[in-house]
Amino acid sequence: MICGLSSNMAARKQQLAVVLLFLLGGVLSFPLGQDRKDALTCGYESCHATKPNMLNVHLVPHTHDDVGWLKTVDQYFYGDRNDIQHAGVQYILDSVVDQLLKNPDRRFIYVETAFFYRWWKQQSSSMQQTVRQLVNEGRLEFVNGGWCMSDEATTHYSAVIDQMTMGLRFLNETFGACGRPRVAWHIDPFGHAREHASMFAQMGYDGFFFGRLDYQDRARRMMAKEQELLWRASDSLTPPVADLFTGILPNGYNPPEGFCWDQSCDDPPIRDDPDLEDYNVDDVVKRFMAIAENQALVYKTNHIIMTMGSDFQYENANLWYKNLDKLIRYVNGLQSNGSKVNVLYSTPSCYLQELHRANLTWALKMDDFFPYADSAHDFWTGYFTSRPALKRYERISNSNLQTCNQLEVLGGPVSRKGPFGGGDSQTMKKAMAVAQHHDAVSGTEKQHVANDYARKLASGWQHCQVLVSNSLAALSGSSSERIYCDNLNISVCPLTATSKKFSVSVYNPLARPVTWPVRLPVNGTAYTVSDANGKPVDCQVVPVSKATQEVRRNRGFAVNELVFQVQAPPLGYSTYSVSLLQDGSPPTSTQHRTPTVIQNKFLKVTFDPDTGLLSSLSNLETQQSIKLTQKFYWYNASDGNNSLSIQPSGAYIFRPNSSTPFIISSTAQTESIQSSVVQEVRQWFSPWVSQVVRLYADSRALELEWTVGPVPIDDSLGKEVITRLDTSIQTGEYFYTDSNGREMLQRKKDFRPTWQLKQSEPIAGNYYPINSRAFIKDDVDQLTVVTDRSQGGGSIHNGSLEIMLHRRLLYDDVRGVAEPLNETSDIFPEGLVVRGRLLLSLDRPPSAADAHRPLAQEVVLQPLLTFTDGDLNPNTRLEFSGLQAALPPAVHLLTLSQWDKDSVLLRLEHQFQSWESKVNSQPVTVNLQKLFSTLDVLGMSELNLSANQWKDEMKRFDWTPQKGEKPLLKTFEDPSTWEVTLRPMEIRTFLLRVSLR
Repeated sequence: MICGLSSNMAARKQQLAVVLLFLLGGVLSFPLGQDRKDALTCGYESCHATKPNMLNVHLVPHTHDDVGWLKTVDQYFYGDRNDIQHAGVQYILDSVVDQLLKNPDRRFIYVETAFFYRWWKQQSSSMQQTVRQLVNEGRLEFVNGGWCMSDEATTHYSAVIDQMTMGLRFLNETFGACGRPRVAWHIDPFGHAREHASMFAQMGYDGFFFGRLDYQDRARRMMAKEQELLWRASDSLTPPVADLFTGILPNGYNPPEGFCWDQSCDDPPIRDDPDLEDYNVDDVVKRFMAIAENQALVYKTNHIIMTMGSDFQYENANLWYKNLDKLIRYVNGLQSNGSKVNVLYSTPSCYLQELHRANLTWALKMDDFFPYADSAHDFWTGYFTSRPALKRYERISNSNLQTCNQLEVLGGPVSRKGPFGGGDSQTMKKAMAVAQHHDAVSGTEKQHVANDYARKLASGWQHCQVLVSNSLAALSGSSSERIYCDNLNISVCPLTATSKKFSVSVYNPLARPVTWPVRLPVNGTAYTVSDANGKPVDCQVVPVSKATQEVRRNRGFAVNELVFQVQAPPLGYSTYSVSLLQDGSPPTSTQHRTPTVIQNKFLKVTFDPDTGLLSSLSNLETQQSIKLTQKFYWYNASDGNNSLSIQPSGAYIFRPNSSTPFIISSTAQTESIQSSVVQEVRQWFSPWVSQVVRLYADSRALELEWTVGPVPIDDSLGKEVITRLDTSIQTGEYFYTDSNGREMLQRKKDFRPTWQLKQSEPIAGNYYPINSRAFIKDDVDQLTVVTDRSQGGGSIHNGSLEIMLHRRLLYDDVRGVAEPLNETSDIFPEGLVVRGRLLLSLDRPPSAADAHRPLAQEVVLQPLLTFTDGDLNPNTRLEFSGLQAALPPAVHLLTLSQWDKDSVLLRLEHQFQSWESKVNSQPVTVNLQKLFSTLDVLGMSELNLSANQWKDEMKRFDWTPQKGEKPLLKTFEDPSTWEVTLRPMEIRTFLLRVSLR
């Protein structure tokens, strides 16, 4: 509804079109556009007729265009570096449009909006009009429609939603209702996440098709005719909100064998001149009919789908279409002789429509499609960790982008053009969107492509820094230069290392206050720190660790770190002033013996004095304690060098050559630091593995900051490095991982919920993606581990949890990238060094989510620090919150982004599952008019999750599960015009018309 306007639907459609168009800034090109679309023949209305008493074969011409893989996204678009791979997306689109115009029966689908957007901008107005006509007639159809086809194992849900919104917004603005995809299409990702299916359902998709699933799962589903199913993708959202019809394609995403007519293929064309000796129509038709009939045996209806295309195909579309035209003509010509096979040009949505019309019941699935194996020893579980530095950089970039988006709204127009120049968030948005691609953050690209993704993220952040500086200048009243220190994780910040007086502004992108530890590189031995109210803040100077000094490689010269804890208000900043009191030599507060215990008022951590390793963890509030040891190991990678029959580990595949890992060291050299701010035990396990066990004064989580690398390869074996936590918790072979950072899924060793697993890889076959957290538990204790990036892990032994931190491999795994995962750089020519954090919390299982949900959000959306040298202007506003009050603990502000001049996009989510908290798994109501401190909300309209449809106009196909009744969509009334109620795991999306106060 449109609050403050008219709530009557008919009146809204008849009278308020102009108001709505203004409100939306033209973004929803036809906000009332169902009437407009009815005059066109796109979507389901454009489908070719089928024949009810025949086997209908839906031919789907398509191309799969990776937004970076073997070549960069730019090289793929232009067709550059064909010495690596012959591929040029601009030529594909040129050729397809030309061929579609030659026959109105032809169809084509396109997926990757990042490429189409580039191509579209280069077209003349007349060509753009021609393409619009093709779209309006359903001859060119968009499927999926995101900026990219995202990875499903290593992406965070917030970034996936953003990239989908960007792509779908462009299609909506450009083509209106006919540009809206009806089908999600993930034909290449290497396993499929339940949360992705849930998001697709909430984005309004009628169905979902993918190409890859475990070979054992496929065999069972073929026999049971369950390759098409109903996926119930949430255990908290009321069905059918997260129900999604899902189809598994028959050939991955390739054409049937012998029927590839691209210039990159070797299959013979249809030679249909009977006067020529090599006439082959009869043979082609016979082979095609046999393939079609065999495929029909393992699907449920008299409709089957064939994907006619593959990677970067249709650069010369005439080859494909000329042969497809002939195939359709000659196969259908046999119907006059009694053939019951009907072939037609089609699209995934047209195929889906026929399945819906069949009115059958479908097998119900409630888990996910991880892990994925394509044969007995080929588990695609290595990429859960591949390129850990890029995975971390992508996660930091997402946090920075959300901060950039928020401050663009809170700072107003001056944020885009202010004292520091013109800033923008679009460059960063595009870089982050591309980074979600299934060969980007997944770590499965060539090295030069990984470098390009990182370069694009860095460039985007530079644009955002100008915007952030402008916004903070407007909010604080100070236009002093702001410095950004992006290498604080290795204690590098030239300003803090040299300045005698500076201030640090801490911006908190969460909608609740946070307490956050700050560690600043300094060279003095004593400092004073004061908060925004001038009150002194407890601080401590500690020496920079040996591990940090080694990994800096002359990039920094600070010998100490200034440590203190800051508090920042919700969606706002607080400013702290720092002054040098004393220069001098590094402090001598370190002790070289292992302490037996470190503790604060919440946690107690004990160490074995003989080994220097952790021995127990206790929660002092709940009076619970577990045995806990932690060690580092590596698996030797299978190398495949001696025999072609051995599958090597590589960017995609994890295949250790033994189920027993090698321990790096059973003891650790230690030194410790004890202070009122932080207690640390610094552990050295080897020259290439070290760790800091860290407990801050006010923290309910234990921090493990690990540093791994360069991984040695002098024995000519690749290594896959893990850390393993062994506890006294009785897990019974169960453990739990998150799905894209949202809902938790139960896992069990050597088990799959939907088929009888024949386990052939006891380690790799028990690894799952850990996007933000994993936990093990019994009836009494739950140990949760929050990660700072996507990683792979499993529970191989009772009471244990292992997480893979780093991989360095010497052989390619023969899955296309044609390059070993052996990362080096100019700074680390002998091998990449990676640093990260694990946060451990110990709680009672019924209340554990109350701790790990907000903790994980703090890691995903961490505070942004900016620095100003010298004294601040006395009129500077030292503290600010963009909210009138903090949101309730169950509510997370997912998106606050400028949509157009007068409107912003807001997403609020309930961040708890329905079963996981007695306190927080309850509905929560938020008043949108009382939300912001600097914005007046003048009007609001609710959209679907991807912001390309009005929520009350979003209609989807309904499907009936084999067991149980067809679920009916329930609607819930909000308490009042401006109050919105969120139920467990619900995300609600609003377009707000606002004005700055």
